[in-house]
Parts: sequence; C-alpha cells; structure tokens
Amino acid sequence: MLALTYPATPRYDRAMGLTQDSFFFDALSEHAQKSVTASKLLLDMLDRPQDAPGIARQIKEIEHEGDRITHRCLAALHKTWITPLDREEIHALIARLDDVLDCIEAASERIVLFEIESAMPGARLLAESLLAGCTAMSSATGLLRNMKDRDRLLALCVEINQHENAADTHYREALAALFKQGNDPLLVLKWRDIYDQLEDASDRCEDVANIIEGVVLEHA
Repeated sequence: MLALTYPATPRYDRAMGLTQDSFFFDALSEHAQKSVTASKLLLDMLDRPQDAPGIARQIKEIEHEGDRITHRCLAALHKTWITPLDREEIHALIARLDDVLDCIEAASERIVLFEIESAMPGARLLAESLLAGCTAMSSATGLLRNMKDRDRLLALCVEINQHENAADTHYREALAALFKQGNDPLLVLKWRDIYDQLEDASDRCEDVANIIEGVVLEHA
C-alpha cells in the first residue's frame, strides 16, 4: 500500500499533463486497484462458499482501506489550493470509486449473512463482468496521471461500458431464472439482494468511466 501524505500545492501544467505532487493520482489509482482485489476475492467466495466468512473479512478490510484513501483524498482537496484536475472531478471520481468498493463489500456480507451454501450460475457471471470492469477501471485511473494516451483512455471507458452492458444482461437473465416457478421464495429474496449489489457495483464502474471520459475530453 502506498504511503499517502498530504500534498502542499501541486503545480499542474495543462500542456504537459504533469503534477509536481502526484498525491491525487496515486489515491485514485490505489483506490481503483482495491476494487480489483476485492472483486477477485468475491469470485473466490462464490467458488468456495464454505470459506465465505474468512474471505468476507478480507474484503471488509479492503473496503476500510478504501475508506481511508477516500477520507485522505477529500481532506487533501480542502488543503490544496491548486489541484491537477478540477476539484469537482476529483471529488466525483473518488466518491464513485468508493461506491464500487462499498457494493462489492455489501454483496460479500450478504453471502455470509444469508448463509449461502452454493452459488447460482448467474452470480458468477455477474461477478466475472464486475472483475473485468474493475480491471479496466483500474487501468484507466492509472493512465489519468498524464493523459498522453487519449485514445487508450477513451477505449478503456468504452470497455468499462461494455462490461456494464454485459452485467445488465446477466442480471436480467439471472432474475428470470431466479423467479422460475418452484424456487424457494426465501432463496429468491436472498439472491435478488445479492444480484442487486453486484449489478450496482458494475453501474458505479460505468459512472467512473463516464467521469474519466469527461476529464479526457476536457483536458487531453
């Protein structure tokens, strides 16, 4: 984990896309990587539900680490006169990144609380799309540091949107299978809640992509 310290007044050269102090870019990149790690663990949890409590604790700790990054970033926004991106852009990015991690943690918590013994096929498909979206999101936030590769950044935003579209399809198909006659109503309620959290996480990844796209089009 990177050691984050409060920046003084980082200088930003819009022509070159460079900052003297990379605090904000480090925070965004590190936070996005947390979601990749957490989404991988979530897939492990679905594959090994017998180990769910221990994996959920790991995800919860990652979510706490994400919260700490968010709080430091927001505090730094109030202490820094000149920021590498618009204040509103940084605030929106770190908030949506935090939402992604919150949804992943919420899904893992429900798997434990609901005492899920085996994963539905639709859940794994949703989790795979989420991991793919988080991975592309992490790549995109990492490239924000200089924004020299505008085309690559925009392509990653499109990729994240595609993964979110795939998640939407998996979500609808998973619900259709869940509501088929004969399924235990209690099981239906449990999985509907888990599916909602997984789908929400992919939606928040798309939010991040939309913000990054706006940043690139404005600054690059």
